[in-house]
Amino acid sequence: MPTDRRLIYAAAFIRSLGIGLLGVLFALNLSIQGLNAAQIGLLVAVGLSGAAAGTFFVSFWADRLGRRNSLLLLSGCAVAGAIGLALFQNFFALTAACFIGMVNAMGRERGALFTLEQTILPETTGTSDRTKALAWYNVLLDAGQAVGSLLGGLPFLLSRWADLSEASAHRASFSLYAGLALLSFFLYMRLSRQVEVHAPVSRQKVSPASRKIITRLSLLFGFDSLAGGFLPGSLVAYWFFKRFGMGEEMLAPLFFFAHIANALSYLAAAWLSKRIGLVRTMVFTHTPANLCLIAIPFVPSAAWAAALYLVRECLVEMDVPTRQSYVLAMVGPGERTVAAGVTNLVRLAAWTVAPTLAGAAMKSLALGLPLVIGGSMKIVYDAMLYFSFRHLKPPEER
Repeated sequence: MPTDRRLIYAAAFIRSLGIGLLGVLFALNLSIQGLNAAQIGLLVAVGLSGAAAGTFFVSFWADRLGRRNSLLLLSGCAVAGAIGLALFQNFFALTAACFIGMVNAMGRERGALFTLEQTILPETTGTSDRTKALAWYNVLLDAGQAVGSLLGGLPFLLSRWADLSEASAHRASFSLYAGLALLSFFLYMRLSRQVEVHAPVSRQKVSPASRKIITRLSLLFGFDSLAGGFLPGSLVAYWFFKRFGMGEEMLAPLFFFAHIANALSYLAAAWLSKRIGLVRTMVFTHTPANLCLIAIPFVPSAAWAAALYLVRECLVEMDVPTRQSYVLAMVGPGERTVAAGVTNLVRLAAWTVAPTLAGAAMKSLALGLPLVIGGSMKIVYDAMLYFSFRHLKPPEER
């Protein structure tokens, strides 16, 4: 099983390279092709809709089809979508590619493959190390996204050194995204049968107590994701581009350092959660992060905006491994695929709504309005989560 864990870690890291790349280049590339903010927001939402459909499949059929087979099927769809992004320029063709490929332009990994990997990992370790295993998994995801963000500077380098047009340089970078998706597919092929669920799938039931917890958490996580949908990485990059004229040569290192901050924060979250608990770690780090976000549109310079954004990134993702660990701890082993799948599905479904609204708000109302709306909603979520679950503790905290 440790070998399988390493394969999952490697595949997740490689996949996240492509996600980091997209977080920087997706909106900029489409803007170069002549699409406006509303159209870009719609394509972000379509990609998330595809990811939601994939997560729905994972929630209810992945264990029956087999976890390894499901990983291969989903990563194959990702390869197809990546090739479509590299080849197509027509808006309707891009729409199909985004949906089939479950294209994630949010700059963060939250899709169907993420859900299934998250379900497998806790079974490779003991209860006391569950949060740590998930923290390292998220460290690798954000490390990959950080390096991928640096790769977002490739169009600038290719246009300077290879004398390519701006459009050709972007297409070449999207071809790299397709190659990374294909490499993840080959890594999944090497997984053993040990990744499969061990209980008979037909007998798996979700207990009434677990169903109640999953429902309550899903509603809260859905509200949080609705807020997060106003803040996709691609539209944040678009905001810096439009507000301060920052191109990919500046955005790439900014997003690189942001993901490095995220990665380090996961290890801090695992350490902190053992001292103050999972729920408190989620809430007490998330709220100040979103206060920073709300302040960003009101600062006068790119330097101040970038500094506040990096401070926010040091804190905002500390709730990720703790949230994953909390969900998986509060249900039985045979209920974990459903629990992870349903909560992530609700998050993705809520995510699909807001990017279109955010793009329209940027175009018609105020460029920084989505940052204020998203940050304010997330603070409300923090308060609801704390008062709803502060007394409901996972086994290791009882």
